Amino acid sequence: MAPHAQSPAAAFQAALDLFETGVRMMRQNLRRQYPDATDAQIEQRLGAWLRARPGAEFGDCPGRVTLRNSHLA
Repeated sequence: MAPHAQSPAAAFQAALDLFETGVRMMRQNLRRQYPDATDAQIEQRLGAWLRARPGAEFGDCPGRVTLRNSHLA
C-alpha cells in the first residue's frame, strides 16, 4: 500500500466521521435559524433534512434510481 493510502477500514471511518461532522454542523445551523426551538424540534428538523437530502434527492452517485424502502414492500 502506498504511504498515503488508507486502509478500507480507515477510509470508512473517515467517511463516518465526516458524516457526523456534517450532522453536527447542520444541528448548529438549525439552532441559529430557530433559536427558540426545543431540542426535540431541532432533532425533528434535522431528521427531515437528512431524509430530504437536498442536492442528493436521487442518491449520491450515478446509477439506477430506486425508492427507499422499496425492498421492504
